[in-house]
Amino acid sequence: MKRTLIRYKTRPEMAEKNADLVAAVFAELKALQPEGVSYLSLRLEDDTFIHFVETTADDGASALPKLASFVAFQSGIRERCAEPPLARAVTIVGNYRMLGEA
Repeated sequence: MKRTLIRYKTRPEMAEKNADLVAAVFAELKALQPEGVSYLSLRLEDDTFIHFVETTADDGASALPKLASFVAFQSGIRERCAEPPLARAVTIVGNYRMLGEA
């Protein structure tokens, strides 16, 4: 299992567009229901976005990059950002009713 946390801050005028692109990814995930991936996205009040991705594949492979909506989201991400995406592997230290059983 692989868990990744991605953080970036959008430019204020691009925050809504970014949120719409993220929402499209969730809509496609809901429609296709791919196995082996869990995904959470948060938007902070300063237009910082945080994404938490968990994949169950031993090699960390994910269905996300194969989604058309995710490709659209990735396109132009750096232009939408005031602070570029920073991805880090994470380990859950504690979880109370937030992420299911960990």
